[in-house]
Amino acid sequence: MSFFERFLDPAESLGEILFGLIMVLTFTLGASVAGGWERGLILAAVGCNVAWGIIDGALFLMSRLFERSRRGRLIRAIRHAPDDAAAVDAIRREMEPGLESVTEPADREQLYRSVHALIARGTPRPVRLQHDDWMGALAVFLLVTLTALPAAAPFVVLGDPQLALRVSNGLLVALLFVVGYRWARHTDANAWGAGFAALGLGVLLVAVAIALGG
Repeated sequence: MSFFERFLDPAESLGEILFGLIMVLTFTLGASVAGGWERGLILAAVGCNVAWGIIDGALFLMSRLFERSRRGRLIRAIRHAPDDAAAVDAIRREMEPGLESVTEPADREQLYRSVHALIARGTPRPVRLQHDDWMGALAVFLLVTLTALPAAAPFVVLGDPQLALRVSNGLLVALLFVVGYRWARHTDANAWGAGFAALGLGVLLVAVAIALGG
C-alpha cells in the first residue's frame, strides 16, 4: 500500500479501485441476471480491466502534463506581465477560488505577493513527464487490474461455475464496502457510513450499466 500512497492521493486511489470493481461487477452481476455463465466471460472481465488500466494510466500521464503545462503558462504570464500589479492579479485569478472560503483578503494578498516574489526569482522547469508520473501511471494500472483478481480467484479454486460466480459477486460487493470503509480514514466521514455508501453507489452504477447494455 505504501507504493500506491506515495504516488497517488487517496481520492485517485479510491476512484481507480471503485472503477475496477464496478467494471468487473458489470460482467459478473450481468451474468447472474442473465442466468447463464460462460468460462470465457471471466477472461473477458480480466482483459477489460487490464485494457482500462492501460487507458487510465495514459490518461493519468496526460492529466499530469496538462497540469504542468497550465502552471507553466501561469508562470510565463506572471513573468511577462507589464507590471507587478498585473502579475499579482494573474496569481489572484488562479488561486483565489480555492482560498476565498478559508482565508482573509489581507492574508491572501500577502500570499499572492509572496508567490510573485518566488516566481520572479525562480527558474522555470521544462514541461515533461518525470519519474513519479510514470510510477503514478503504473500504480493506476495495477489498481484497476488487481481489482479483477478477486473475481477470477473463485473460478480457479471452485469447480462449480455457478457457485464460483456467486462467491465472486460476494467478494466484489464486500470489497466495495471495504474500500469505502478505509477511505473514511482520509475524511471526517463515519467509516461504516462511508463503507455502505461506497457499496450502494457501486451496486447502483453497476445496475445502470447493465440496464443500458454495458
